[in-house]
Amino acid sequence: MVLGLLSAVAPLAMDLYLPAFPAMTEDLSASSTAIQATLTAFLVGLTAGHLVFGPLSDRFGRRWPLIAGAVLCVVAGAVAALAPTAGVLVAARLVQGLGGAAGMVIGRAIVSDLARGKAAARAFSLMMIVLGVAPVVGPVLGGLLLGPLGWRGLLGIVLALSVAMLAAVLLAVPESRPAAARSKARERSAEPGRSATRHSAPSGLGSRAFLAYALTFGFAFAVMMSYISASPFVYQAMMGLDAATYGAAFGANALALSAVSALSARLAATRSVRGLLGAGLVLSMAGCVGTGLLVATGAPVGWLALSMLVSVASIGLVMGNATALAMAAVPRAGGSASALMGALQFGLAAAVTPLVGLGGEHTAAPMAVVMLAAGALAIGAFLLAARPSEGARGRG
Repeated sequence: MVLGLLSAVAPLAMDLYLPAFPAMTEDLSASSTAIQATLTAFLVGLTAGHLVFGPLSDRFGRRWPLIAGAVLCVVAGAVAALAPTAGVLVAARLVQGLGGAAGMVIGRAIVSDLARGKAAARAFSLMMIVLGVAPVVGPVLGGLLLGPLGWRGLLGIVLALSVAMLAAVLLAVPESRPAAARSKARERSAEPGRSATRHSAPSGLGSRAFLAYALTFGFAFAVMMSYISASPFVYQAMMGLDAATYGAAFGANALALSAVSALSARLAATRSVRGLLGAGLVLSMAGCVGTGLLVATGAPVGWLALSMLVSVASIGLVMGNATALAMAAVPRAGGSASALMGALQFGLAAAVTPLVGLGGEHTAAPMAVVMLAAGALAIGAFLLAARPSEGARGRG
């Protein structure tokens, strides 16, 4: 639960203040582009932070890099809440994203240190409950608290969460990386003339199993991000829902995602992890196909709510199980593996977000196309991981 909460700090920090953008524009005398840059900076920092803290945690252990990331979050959070200008706020959010990534990337690495197979799948699925709710609760909570607290108050909440993250690390997260593994990682990195590719290969980061399951994870997340990015237009501009009803519909999908994640954690104790992953991919793709057919045939727009619910809820069977299988393929480099998965996750999210709005706010066609493409690529990566290698076929 502590690791899940650590992983939720960055998503909440990313989304909580979104309803305050108009107020921030006026208060800081800045353009809307400058205020939107605070979100872009956070995402850039979050992506870079995965690539920084993952390898560091392999070399120096999980605990101290996690503490360093939490301290960065606290300092940057204080600067952001007190920022006098948009420029200072952009810089603070960049550092905040960098530090916030530590909780996400190292949290996954700690699970891979302590658990394997079904136990790891169950742990990752439980973490997904928190991660599934956090990005949705953020904007809803921000909208409710913006009036009484103002945008600085919302960023103050993010600061308080960062302080709680630091306290949780200090009190409840012991070192999980064995000293021998840390020493070997430092020795490998110090070898003269060793390229990054050759360095990562012995740890399995270039293996087909890891790459395939990591891509399955990334493209499945892209399906969900396509929905999240397009949902304000689909629910409000196309279906005509007001802001409160949109929030309720959005929250219902988040609740469904969390419920399926909880079911996945329960089923992982007795069922095949890869079987659960495959079932989730098929169900999600069925929802994507349904969305595509509804858009292509011009069916009543209200039916899209059902097909999108199927696509999003089914991701609860995918994310935790794909993470467990990917991390199991690289037991000697959990931090680096988690870093690559996180960078892939948010890199694909950044790529699909602008695509779903290409047709304007009164069509769901771009969203349907992107969801279908991402879902198909996720299934393709899953099938690639399941194929036996040439060597295995020869030995068979």
